[in-house]
Amino acid sequence: MNTKTCVVIGAGYAGIHAVKEIRSLFGNHAGSHPMRLVLIDRNPYHLRKVLLFRPAVTDEDIRIPLTTLFPDGVKLVQATVTRIRSEERKLVYEDASGAEREIDYDLLVVAAGSVVREPAPAQGGIALASLAHARQIRSAWLANLERAATENDPNERARLMRVAIAGAGISGIETAAELAHHGRKDAERLGLDPSSVSVELYNAHWRLFLDGPAKVGHKLEHYLRELGVDVKHEKRVVKEIDGALTLSDGEERCVGLCIWTLGLKPNPMLRAIGMPVTAEGAAIVDASYRVKDMPGVYAIGDCARIVAPGSGQADGMTCKEAIPQAARIAKVLLADLEDRQAPVHESYMKTFCIGLGPDKGLAWVNKWGLDLVITGKLGWKIKTYTWQMASMLPQ
Repeated sequence: MNTKTCVVIGAGYAGIHAVKEIRSLFGNHAGSHPMRLVLIDRNPYHLRKVLLFRPAVTDEDIRIPLTTLFPDGVKLVQATVTRIRSEERKLVYEDASGAEREIDYDLLVVAAGSVVREPAPAQGGIALASLAHARQIRSAWLANLERAATENDPNERARLMRVAIAGAGISGIETAAELAHHGRKDAERLGLDPSSVSVELYNAHWRLFLDGPAKVGHKLEHYLRELGVDVKHEKRVVKEIDGALTLSDGEERCVGLCIWTLGLKPNPMLRAIGMPVTAEGAAIVDASYRVKDMPGVYAIGDCARIVAPGSGQADGMTCKEAIPQAARIAKVLLADLEDRQAPVHESYMKTFCIGLGPDKGLAWVNKWGLDLVITGKLGWKIKTYTWQMASMLPQ
């Protein structure tokens, strides 16, 4: 039989797992369905995006070379996709040198992921939106501490050691917890009083963790306060200019650094490459991840609006949901090639794992109407396991 070409766009969590699952499934059917796999990403590495707060508070490298994940059997292309010509089943891209090229495909899986929401430039601060932003945050924090170490004015020293985190979703919670721990270590190394480090977490809502029960939100707040994080509810940051933090109620605070953690939105490249999208910018797909009006094209992960048939429940933008989607897409592709009924999407159980600094975490699972909450070191081990598994690293 003719070898089919399957191209996967994106080396995020959905993308790398899609490659892994397609390779595994079609490897077992190589005789009847030989498959050539191509993975395209603008970077030569997989970025462990859920750990983006780490290079903001430490010097940890959260990149994994794609050649490490796929040393053989997968063609790796470093490029930026510019257009899908679905009528011809051609993908147009710009390679690392800037040259425009195209590739024919039989099957195309779009796993372009999401981007972090950023404030308007006039709002100041630094959004934790990319690896470069994380490093900028780290550099700004260390520069503040160095200035604080030689500052004679106690009020200015206190300002330099105060950090505001604007946005109290999971990213904001994890960033606050890590900064509270590592920021005090940084201060101590410079001869500063670690207890003078102030981390303020601004939450626009009345409690933390609206995705789960109130008791979990209260537990999270309890642990954050134990770590020294000052959680401020119903407080929305409007802007931070030259150390002056302005809130929506008009209150002003003096801070040394403002970090925005505003959540995710589907990758805006989808519109640019010609895919049908929702008003929010997510790819429109059916229950088997097929993209509307684009034969042979599928979408999974953060970039797609994926809803379970029957319940109408939409998947969230997390790696725990992208990984089962990746396993299912491989089976969908095989079923479509064999012209038989394909699997349909099933929602993942309600579960969240949240890191709360080194050796501490919280895991929440809701099953059969019951809430299971695991905290402390065991919660941390579960969170670490999910981080490792998401990036296909050894446990």
